[in-house]
Amino acid sequence: MKTYADTSFLFSLYATDANSPRADAWRQANPAPLPFTTFHRLELRNALSLALFQQRLTQQEVQAAWQEVENDCAARLLVARGGLWHRVLVEAQTYAMNHTPATGCRTLDVLHVAAAKLLGVSDFCTFDSRQSTLAGKVGLAAVSL
Repeated sequence: MKTYADTSFLFSLYATDANSPRADAWRQANPAPLPFTTFHRLELRNALSLALFQQRLTQQEVQAAWQEVENDCAARLLVARGGLWHRVLVEAQTYAMNHTPATGCRTLDVLHVAAAKLLGVSDFCTFDSRQSTLAGKVGLAAVSL
């Protein structure tokens, strides 16, 4: 796998928000499988639930989005990757110490970048500019969306 997508990108891909047209266009042009960690699963499920709470999505939209995620997992368009969380947490601490003072990244941003780096991908998809900057600082190519 070449590209890691953070949860902001996945949310825009599976639910509808202001970034969905760009996420959809990128995915159509880049159909290769994406890694999908247990962290993605938790954060995406919570993001969909939060959107329901905030009344940005309906229960039916949340269910449809999650079903699409499950379908893509079954089709191996999203590929489960487990067993890396201890290493991610250790790597993320280094990134936080060395890069957060300059980038202003939040913990979850740093965790995504560390996971991407440890998964060995070369490209990183996000709508978060700080996270994109961090990805570049550790040698990942930020995908222009």
